[in-house]
Amino acid sequence: MKRYITLLFLALISLPAASQQKITISGHIKDHATGEALIGATIQVQMQGKKVSTLSNAYGFYSLTVPVGSNDLVARFVGFIEQQLTVNLQADTLLNFQLRLQDQQLDEIEVVSTREVDPIASPQMGVNKISATEINRMPVLFGERDLVKALQLMPGVKDGGEGNGAMFVRGGGADQNLVLLDEALVYNPDHLMGFFSTFNTDAIKDVTLYKGSMPATYGGRLSSVLDVRMKEGDNQNYKVNGGIGLISSRLNVEGPIVKNKGSFLMSGRRTYADLFLRASSDPNVNNNQLYFYDLNLKANYTLSSKDKLYVSGYLGRDRLGLRDLFGLNWGNSSATLRWNRQVSPKVFSNASLIYSDYRYDIDLNTASVDGSIKSRIRDMNLKEELSIYANGNNTITVGFNTMYHHINPGHYSGAITLENIPSNYSLENAVYASNSWKASDRLSVDYGLRVSAFSVLGGEQEFYTLNENDQIIGINTYSSGRIVQTYINPEPRLSAAFTLNEISSIKASYTRNAQYLHLISNTGAGNPTDKWVPVNNNIRPGTADMFAAGYVRQFDQANYTFSAESYYKNMHRQIDYKDGANILSNEPIDPQLLYGRGRAYGVELLLRKNTGKLTGWLGYTLSRTELQIDGINGGNWYNARQDRTHDISVVAMYQLSKKWNLSAVWVYNTGNAVTFPSGKYRSDGQVVYYYTERNGYRMPAYHRLDLSATYTLQSKKRYSSELNFGLYNAYGRANALAISFRESPDDPDRTEALRTALFRFVPSISYNFKF
Repeated sequence: MKRYITLLFLALISLPAASQQKITISGHIKDHATGEALIGATIQVQMQGKKVSTLSNAYGFYSLTVPVGSNDLVARFVGFIEQQLTVNLQADTLLNFQLRLQDQQLDEIEVVSTREVDPIASPQMGVNKISATEINRMPVLFGERDLVKALQLMPGVKDGGEGNGAMFVRGGGADQNLVLLDEALVYNPDHLMGFFSTFNTDAIKDVTLYKGSMPATYGGRLSSVLDVRMKEGDNQNYKVNGGIGLISSRLNVEGPIVKNKGSFLMSGRRTYADLFLRASSDPNVNNNQLYFYDLNLKANYTLSSKDKLYVSGYLGRDRLGLRDLFGLNWGNSSATLRWNRQVSPKVFSNASLIYSDYRYDIDLNTASVDGSIKSRIRDMNLKEELSIYANGNNTITVGFNTMYHHINPGHYSGAITLENIPSNYSLENAVYASNSWKASDRLSVDYGLRVSAFSVLGGEQEFYTLNENDQIIGINTYSSGRIVQTYINPEPRLSAAFTLNEISSIKASYTRNAQYLHLISNTGAGNPTDKWVPVNNNIRPGTADMFAAGYVRQFDQANYTFSAESYYKNMHRQIDYKDGANILSNEPIDPQLLYGRGRAYGVELLLRKNTGKLTGWLGYTLSRTELQIDGINGGNWYNARQDRTHDISVVAMYQLSKKWNLSAVWVYNTGNAVTFPSGKYRSDGQVVYYYTERNGYRMPAYHRLDLSATYTLQSKKRYSSELNFGLYNAYGRANALAISFRESPDDPDRTEALRTALFRFVPSISYNFKF
């Protein structure tokens, strides 16, 4: 580890010195109409016969070192009119930009599809980004534009199938995605078993998915990072917008606290299937519950020209109830307090205090069981990060974060006589440093190191000593706060892009990640009651090394972009459960788990049309994900549950006229790996199925067509409205939710497979407004 730190330190301090007198311009880039910071806006300067540029950060801040004298500056952002300035600079200068949104009549030449960050020159690979401008042109499903559903249409990103909200990125498990909302960790990013995501698009400004070469600032998961940023609120005018649909309704209110200094945003959403159920005269129906709600809150205030304070929060809950017999509710809540400070023209600081909470409650009220089961995860996270704009070719990021985990796996009350599962306490720390280096006109490199440390703390938790047969032979407890075990992992990151010419480049990257929390599940679909388990003296952290290479090319003056990426991921200390394990009980989990290695590899192809009346993309993924764990399938390699060989997605958005906007999505994928019975026998007159091979079969292939259309009723500066029409699964494909087996009624010696499908056709209509 010392070697890693020494090499990184030498690399950071060996930055080239300036060959002539230079000064620094810095400031913020904002939306002129709302005061919203623009993330990833470009500032470009013509310097010594060449163009030098930088991007604004997550808070709209930029810093650029330029020669003393007259300089031509250009600020631009997708969907906005670029701003050009010629300034005579003699000293460090604060220069803010306010960009105006393009006239909506120019939509046909606007870049509107999901885009990557600077696809040619950026060294980052496997990055997909959606801005607020692009959100408004996304396809509508179930009456809403869903960010996660859009990202699942990109190569390398797989959904969990019908009725499953899980997201699998480049072979990783559902728990291997770091999901952040305004820096707060989201443990379950789904509503209604995945048909809606946690993220209300009315409240979202920017979304970035890192499928591979994530910056060193992120850690704690093996496969991907989904970084979602909320809007700040309009600091110029009060606005109200929302929508009313057959399935859900939403309302968003924003406006200034003090004009030009502070603003607020409040956004709420709720489904109301339960209200329709109450209209039934059948008591077995009208007492059932099925709905979710969520609430996004945010406020900010400018303390001085160099200081700004943000506070944001989220609360979401799902409720599923069967009369008064059974109730399940789960959800996330979070709060983030951030302080931005421009320390100097070249140094920007962001300090954050973050709280996140995920919980589920199960209530049972039957003749045999009357009680409740509760589980909860609470985190407190302190983070500090400095961005140092050293010169025109180097941007350094250094920081640390420390997170305290309190996990209560299961609390039983009422007539449920099971013993409560003791709470787990742990401390997750990390320090990191990275540099974005413009090595030459053609070569760009991002390199960095993250060092993570996870300390298991004493308290209520019991620590088990296991023998070679995984039997418990000893139990130890430790005093509260005592460090029982600490794991340290260096996580180097390196990515580079070499520009072949103005329209094409080749890229390569290496990323190492470590993960200390695992989601244990033996169900075929994601479940809100799946168990999160931290590492301890028996369960070790997982690590993954991923290598990737790619080629990017633009055609027809950037109207089209083609990219091809290949990757190989080597995963260590992967977890699976033993045959017959009961991981949802209150029995100790340690003896029920097995450990081994995994590998994931594939090729991702993406052809995207960026401009014109017709936009969209064609994506294809060829991939494999396999595990090798002693005790499963004879120690041979076997398919992971998320393994799918082929994935195809076709997305098209067409601006038919000023009034009509049409979109269509077609997806096809090979069925997931699944465990089916290999035979059967009779015992006491009952048929018993037995299993010999884990994940040795396939679900049927999945394909679906979704259609949507948006009709603009009014489009005025102060008021606009539209109608959205949608049809999910337009040709009524009966995609399999589950496959079950039974004896044939006509021939008891023959076994029948029964396919259960969830939805055939699902129409939707919603009315959206803004004033």
